[in-house]
Amino acid sequence: MSQDTSGTAERDRVTLAELERRITKGREQPAYGHGALIVCDRLVRIFTAQGVEVQALQGLDLLVQQGELMALVGASGSGKSTLLGILAGLDMPTAGAASVAGFDLLALDSGARLRYQREVVGFVWQQTSRNLLPYLTALQNVVLPMGLAGRVKGRQARADRAGELLDLMGVGYCADRRPQQMSGGEQQRTAIAVALANHPSLVLADEPTGQLDSASAAQVFDAFRTANEQLGTTIVVVTHDQAVASAVDRTVAIRDGRTASEVIRRTSVDDEGRTTVHASEYATVDRSGRLQLPRDFTRALDIRDRVMLELEPDHIALRPDHPEQDGQANR
Repeated sequence: MSQDTSGTAERDRVTLAELERRITKGREQPAYGHGALIVCDRLVRIFTAQGVEVQALQGLDLLVQQGELMALVGASGSGKSTLLGILAGLDMPTAGAASVAGFDLLALDSGARLRYQREVVGFVWQQTSRNLLPYLTALQNVVLPMGLAGRVKGRQARADRAGELLDLMGVGYCADRRPQQMSGGEQQRTAIAVALANHPSLVLADEPTGQLDSASAAQVFDAFRTANEQLGTTIVVVTHDQAVASAVDRTVAIRDGRTASEVIRRTSVDDEGRTTVHASEYATVDRSGRLQLPRDFTRALDIRDRVMLELEPDHIALRPDHPEQDGQANR
């Protein structure tokens, strides 16, 4: 009897020791998103209109690393523009957590939010008229945010930086032109220069090529790539333009308020110097273990209410549940 009691006590000690080890290990793990520039953790945004609640974001998870140039895609109403508004500091999430460059977007007071919008994030709208003041020249438009933030001291220093940014965006010749004297593509490239004026960590763009022809759209995207490569600025673009979505290293698709899939593109160079881009599509798994199956897949296999999962050594097998077929097979 004493031996049994001793053995039970020993097992209890082992169990408690194992639990303590797991707890300690869990505490030592870096926090979710540690080191990422953008961290969205179970982000929820609910709008109420005429007494009806609409969930624009339904527990969205997203990590974006410093220096990325990426695209967000999705159907209208998927939640991508809502997400962009939250990251820009223009909207507040209902629940969850969101941070950019160490700024907790749920905890910003009015002063900190203004500083965040002036110094940390730049924004480019689809409508060219929203990006530039019509009574100022291109150079004056770029100088304006520097004067408001006070990060670049001295009138000449601000003018010099504005000129450099316009040159970098390929519109230096527009410095003395007002917006109505520029094409749509020239206005958008000037708008990127405005967004970059205060050395932001992040530039967000909402359909920046949506009102442009294909040639102008290509020039605008080249300007984004130049800013990313030469200034190291992280850039997130919401777009329906397949040419833009296919030209970035990472494209994240949002569906029904959650990230649904990602396309990762990697470039390789063979022995003869030829460059090849390899694109791989992945379903995303959120922190609760949920994933969204592509509609084409569910339709092809007539997947409706549920699926059966089987754990294999190196993968998970997923099979549609068709009770009526199983019943026929068993007869």
